[in-house]
Formats: sequence, C-alpha cells, structure tokens
Amino acid sequence: MPPVFSHGDLRLYLLSLLDEAPRHGYDLMQALSDRTGGTYTPSAGTVYPRLAKLEDEGLVTKTVDGRKTVYEITHAGRAEVAARAGDLEGIQAGLADSVRLIADEVRGSVREAMKSLRADLAAAARADGDAATHRAATATAAEEAGRADAREQLRRAEAIVAEFRGAVRADLRTHVAHGGALAASVVDELSRALDETSATLTRALRG
Repeated sequence: MPPVFSHGDLRLYLLSLLDEAPRHGYDLMQALSDRTGGTYTPSAGTVYPRLAKLEDEGLVTKTVDGRKTVYEITHAGRAEVAARAGDLEGIQAGLADSVRLIADEVRGSVREAMKSLRADLAAAARADGDAATHRAATATAAEEAGRADAREQLRRAEAIVAEFRGAVRADLRTHVAHGGALAASVVDELSRALDETSATLTRALRG
C-alpha cells in the first residue's frame, strides 16, 4: 500500500494539528486516524520522536498534566505553519488521494476474494445437484455412492469457507497490527459481498 505521508509531511501536519489546539500524544494519534477515515493510525514510536524534534526546534512546548503530557505550539511554530500554508494544502490533497488508494486496494482485495469464493461455492452446489440427479436414476448402491460424494462436496465447501475466513481474519489483523485501521466503508463492502455470496449460493442450491 502507498505511504499516507511523504517524507517530512507528517512533521508539518502534526504542527498544524497543534495550531488548532493543544493536544497530548494520544489525541494527536486519534486526530490523524479521524482525518484519514480510519485508514491510518500512527504508532507512538512514529509520533513522539517527531514531537521531540519539534520541541528541540522551539516550535512546540510540552507540559505535564497529571499522567498526560500536553503539547502546545509556540509563536515560532505558528509562524512556520503560516509560512508553509501552501505546502500544507498540498499535503491535505495528497493525503486525500492516499486514503482513497488504500481504501480502493482493500475493497479490491475483498472483491477478488469474494469472487473466488462464489465460484468455488457455485461449483460445489452444481456438483451436489449432479449427485442428486444421479441418485434418483440409480439403484440403492449407486444412491449410497452419490450420498458419499455429496458429503465429500459438503466437507470441501466447509473447508473452503473456513480457509477464506481464516485468510481474511489474518489479513485484517495484520493490517491493524501494522498501524492501519479499517474504514466503515470497507467493512460495509465486505458485508455486502458476503450477502451477495449467500444469495448466489441459495439460488444455486434451489436451482
């Protein structure tokens, strides 16, 4: 997936967030997640070193409020935000493009997985229908063989569903573990695709 922020852009974006209001570290991470529709949630190891560098440069100050450290922009920091307003507009535009690309990639992966699952389930359903036709035209021994084949196809279908479920869960958990997050639109797309798959299977089994 493409990076959300180019080199140096996160520093300026953090400064712009502090220009809006003083914040502690978690507030900044949450604000970044909110501004990217949940597709980007930076780790503490990403945010705090940049805040420390901004403090060293005299662009922000920090105060301890109970168990929280609150960061506030200085006059010099506000001057840099104002001087780089054009750069900040470019970051905002690039950020929107990056978020759209990430969301499109996730949706594309889900659609491809759903397409493969629908094909496998439809094949299993056709095999089950063929077995049912064969059972009706053969003797008792042949009927038993057909039932065995149907049970095998059922086990195959269940294995396909279980494998798909495990793969999707692993991909989603890996994405979140690496600092990513899922937009509601992506989860909605997954839900719609599964509903379509269920309807396709129902029609195939009745068919």
